[in-house]
Amino acid sequence: MAYVITQRCCNDASCVSECPVDCIRPRPDDPEFATAEMLYIDPDTCIDCGACFEACPVGAVYAEEDLPPALARYPEINAGYFQRHPLEADVTAPAPQRRLPRDREPLRVAIVGTGPAACYAAEHLLGTGRVEVEMFDRLPTPWGLVRYGVAPDHSETRGVADMFTAAFKRDALRMHLNTEIGTHLTHDDLLANCHAVLYAVGASADRRLGIPGEELPGSHAGTDFVAWYNGHPDHAGHTFDLSGGRAVVVGNGNVALDIARVLTAGPEYLARTDIADHALAALRHSGIREVTVLARRGPLDAAYTAAEFLALRHLPGVDVVIDPADLAGLTADGHAPAWKLRLAREYAEQPRTDGNRRIRFAFHSAPIELGGTGRVETLTTARTEQLDGGTRVTDQRETFDTALVLRAIGYRGRPVHGLPFDEAAGIVPNDGGRVAPGVYVSGWIKRGPRGVIGSNRADAAETVRALLDDFTAGSLSTPTADRETFAELIRERNPDVVDRAGWQILDQAERTRGAAAGRPRVKIASVAELLATARGR
Repeated sequence: MAYVITQRCCNDASCVSECPVDCIRPRPDDPEFATAEMLYIDPDTCIDCGACFEACPVGAVYAEEDLPPALARYPEINAGYFQRHPLEADVTAPAPQRRLPRDREPLRVAIVGTGPAACYAAEHLLGTGRVEVEMFDRLPTPWGLVRYGVAPDHSETRGVADMFTAAFKRDALRMHLNTEIGTHLTHDDLLANCHAVLYAVGASADRRLGIPGEELPGSHAGTDFVAWYNGHPDHAGHTFDLSGGRAVVVGNGNVALDIARVLTAGPEYLARTDIADHALAALRHSGIREVTVLARRGPLDAAYTAAEFLALRHLPGVDVVIDPADLAGLTADGHAPAWKLRLAREYAEQPRTDGNRRIRFAFHSAPIELGGTGRVETLTTARTEQLDGGTRVTDQRETFDTALVLRAIGYRGRPVHGLPFDEAAGIVPNDGGRVAPGVYVSGWIKRGPRGVIGSNRADAAETVRALLDDFTAGSLSTPTADRETFAELIRERNPDVVDRAGWQILDQAERTRGAAAGRPRVKIASVAELLATARGR
């Protein structure tokens, strides 16, 4: 028997270096790694040692005989990858990790952000020797999109936060939560008190549709909806009209599928997760029976992963509806597209169950107008045709009755005060993460909003290499004060700073509330309550 990588794979690639027979692909240095949906284990080479199982931060690796029914197809998915990409193993020992000279002063780095990109950067830095990391987040809680972006029914994916918690126990890393750069401290404050500043602030803005009626009440950014159901303090007070029979999600990536699942899964299913209490209460009274997922292109160009598409099959009381005409004559090249097409055909052929909620995929549909008097009541779409290099909007129209339209067409970075910004790309211009000696970026603000959680590991490694090169070359300014003086400055500017001990109190309080309710945690969604809890009140 072999080990198998399954749906929750985050592309962290921690397992790759642990495998003694080099049977996990793609590797971070392989050309296809940047666009890979997940990693795979070659069953013919795997020696059943379990090293990958121990290394996986999100519990995505299973012994084949231990697979639960919902993951039963993953041996075939893993094996199928190697039928297309035969394994050529290389068990050469990896290069030793770079270490800083012991006779230099400690390298002190301020990292703005605490999401995956920030945490992977901190992990790389701490592994190089004498490094002091100061991490900042404007919220009283860490982990960024791991906490506020991962769907509540994917709680295992948040296991990557437990990996970071274990790695950050030493005082070499200090957390300064509830501290906003630009309000409590300036960019110049960070540069004066650290050798370098690394911004890993993500891409928190949303992309617009640019169609008439988009500003009507009932039209929302999918990013706002995701943050709402995940308990983000900035979004806890938002309201969404769930009274209608249909919601429309524009976009066909994993975020669109997350939204569709949350809207159709049912409160009994979601009540076992860490979904925000206010969202769960609203969904208990939801009248939505169908979510239509609009995709401008066809099934072969879908942005969702095969793993997330497969997971829809196991939603209780939900049918997935696909028009067979959208699949006629299609053939797929590549492992993941072939699986997506195969699954789409299975969904198209399966019978409907009376009384079930539905997720309906509307391929080749472009939204062109939202209509309504005072709020969204309809969405009009145009049929599209696939052309070489793009799509063409036809004269064929369809109008949906709906009171809720959620656009999930991508995230976009926001300008960072004091740094250059590329408005077209929505990123801070950089060269391998280097903005200037002493100023660096990592994650989505560096490369744009693409990839999954683990994609940030290799991205952060590249940025850290540039930073270490500059430090070794003597290009970075020496901090003007010692570390304790910097800590005093932070407390003086922000008496409400939450440190690691405060976060541990918060974390335990949420877990305790969750245990009492049979849930992983019950999130606190108010900044005031978060701060009070962190102080032990």
